[in-house]
Amino acid sequence: MYNFQLKSLMRARFARDEKGSASVEAALMVTAIFVVMVSVLALLDLTRLHGQHQKAAYTIADMVSRETLPIDNAYLTGTHALLNTLTRDPQESTVRVTIVRYDANNKIFKLDWSKTSGFGQPLTNHQVRNWSDRLPVMLHNERMIVVETRAMYDPPFMMGLGQLGQQTIDQFIFTRPRYSPQVLWTDIEPDFAGS
Repeated sequence: MYNFQLKSLMRARFARDEKGSASVEAALMVTAIFVVMVSVLALLDLTRLHGQHQKAAYTIADMVSRETLPIDNAYLTGTHALLNTLTRDPQESTVRVTIVRYDANNKIFKLDWSKTSGFGQPLTNHQVRNWSDRLPVMLHNERMIVVETRAMYDPPFMMGLGQLGQQTIDQFIFTRPRYSPQVLWTDIEPDFAGS
């Protein structure tokens, strides 16, 4: 009986009552909308920067692929400066240029040379030998230029993004040499025979 009276009282008075204030609801919704908008801005900034790094890595790969003379540390330092200029990114970054060739007899990739500018390390022959899932099908002794860029990204806002703290933006771009059979490093003799 008590339950029945409470239900009828709630229906009668509470359901018809139109008095109240929207300030509490507005404060909650404005805060939620602000957090969502700041999160979207941070994700858009990450997407923008990822696109800039991809375009810069393609530019560097194309630049290296057109070289007919041996390149050196000054050239690699210049590509690193170009990466930072094209991305307009003050974050820490690195560029790694690697030349690999395919050994069809053993079905493995072999390293011609690998050099870095920045905080990265050059690759070893063991690290590139099983790159068949990362590179296209190649002919015996065909060479491929691999340009890798990496940059650290700190989002401008840390609200509501969960795991989106410091991120790394990695790019892995490959292309064939255009005007010569291989791109040379200054202190490495050319190996046209592919031994």
